[in-house]
Amino acid sequence: MNFLRIDGEFGEGGGQIIRTAITLSCITKKPIMIENIRKNRKIPGLKAQHLTAIKILQKICNAEVEGAKIGSTSLKFTPGNVKSCNLIEDVGTAGSISLISQVLIPAVGICKEKLNLTIKGGTDALWSPTIDYTQYVLREAYSRMGINFSIKLIKRGYYPKGGGQIELSVEPSNVNAISLIERKTKNVNLICSFSNLPSELIKKNIEGIVKQLTEKKFIVKSQINEENTIDSGATLLIFSADQESIIGIDSIFDKKTERFNLELQSFMENNLGVDERLADMLVLPASLANKITIFRVGNISKHLETNLFVTSKITGCKYGVGKLSNGFEVRIEGVSNTSIK
Repeated sequence: MNFLRIDGEFGEGGGQIIRTAITLSCITKKPIMIENIRKNRKIPGLKAQHLTAIKILQKICNAEVEGAKIGSTSLKFTPGNVKSCNLIEDVGTAGSISLISQVLIPAVGICKEKLNLTIKGGTDALWSPTIDYTQYVLREAYSRMGINFSIKLIKRGYYPKGGGQIELSVEPSNVNAISLIERKTKNVNLICSFSNLPSELIKKNIEGIVKQLTEKKFIVKSQINEENTIDSGATLLIFSADQESIIGIDSIFDKKTERFNLELQSFMENNLGVDERLADMLVLPASLANKITIFRVGNISKHLETNLFVTSKITGCKYGVGKLSNGFEVRIEGVSNTSIK
């Protein structure tokens, strides 16, 4: 069998290249081989959250898989046909449920199938989108592209014990191109959840953030929720959306510094179409859309660079990046994959 070879060291050289490659393999039915997986990381190879995503996707598309074990630096993934599923899964660690969802949502939806998944793990962890970012920012963007999913948060789970749980539902989708060019709204939503931490400490942090936003003429709608979780922690999401923009930032509370490590200034100054994190998430569905997707972003991150490389290699989509005075414009011409029924 001929495998399309993907170099896992390219770009950010981490889990992103795995998630994008296996998702597109599932959708396009192209067998892939990923080599040098997380080769330059302190602990190379597949981690628990990568393995969970691979194994769930294996069930959904009846794939043949080689190398699916903790620490493996190479993976062969040969997909079958995607089918609708009702599944119950457990990451077994505080591994990111949001990153696993990034694999499953487009794979099932774009293949016009359904998924009902109950999954346990980490809902809010460092180095990954929070579950609130997935639920409010990614869902808004994907819904505009015709990809419909919903998340019901059962219990939040922080590092190191996790113990979070969500119910994810994905519906059959028709992928559309979108245009996200310029933010014009001053309306902002702020959602904070915390557990087993002093409420005065959290509220003081939020008051300071709201003050900075209002000083820049933003109109802030705030929501603070105290929840019950296994580990102590707090999570914060700030986002805005209008006809031509979807911009969000999120943060996990740093218990050592007693503050949210938030790039608030970049959020307030961003008058383009998307934030850096959302930009790389749009690439995969855009590569399979029926027209040209256009978005503007402040910087070209390693994750965005990685996704542009992998999607073009697997789908054959074309893309271009143009420099602006205040950022970059990315154009992706989707292939509107006719093999997807």
